[in-house]
Amino acid sequence: MPLLALEPSIYPNTLFEETSWSPDCSERWWVLHTRPRAEKSLARQCVGRELPFYLPLYHKKWRSGGRMQQSHLPLFPGYVFLRGDDRVRQAALETNLVAHVIPVADQQQLHADLVRLYQLIDSDAAVTPEDRLAEGMPVRIMHGPLAGMEGKVLRRDKNCRFFIEVRFLQRSVSAEIESWMIEAL
Repeated sequence: MPLLALEPSIYPNTLFEETSWSPDCSERWWVLHTRPRAEKSLARQCVGRELPFYLPLYHKKWRSGGRMQQSHLPLFPGYVFLRGDDRVRQAALETNLVAHVIPVADQQQLHADLVRLYQLIDSDAAVTPEDRLAEGMPVRIMHGPLAGMEGKVLRRDKNCRFFIEVRFLQRSVSAEIESWMIEAL
């Protein structure tokens, strides 16, 4: 199957030029938590509305049904980084593709992180997403029917195994959950 052309992942192309942003200006970074699988749709809407954004993408290849598949996928599924004032944020909300807007307390740190990420991806280095959740790390489930429950990561592969312990009996129980549902404590 042919790979579709890479869609815009940054607007404008000068978004990360050193002179185009400073922490003292009225523009700020916002993290948009999108509706499921709506990152690229939101990016297209942002380009059409001329809203400055960054959607880091990576190239992934996999085999499915004996055929090689490939695509450009969001490096951080469910998130798009938006830069602007409240008017820009409101315009992004009007797309109905944003589930939640996460305000950024440390603007300089996020900007520096995004600049480094952009430079890494722009260098054509093979990047892959990495979770910081290591085996044995205490976590809290944030989404789904188990929201609020705390436990530990037992195993990480395609999905995480989450386990809780009954220490008195020295036994535990595990359940398979998706990594996007949990956050480190």
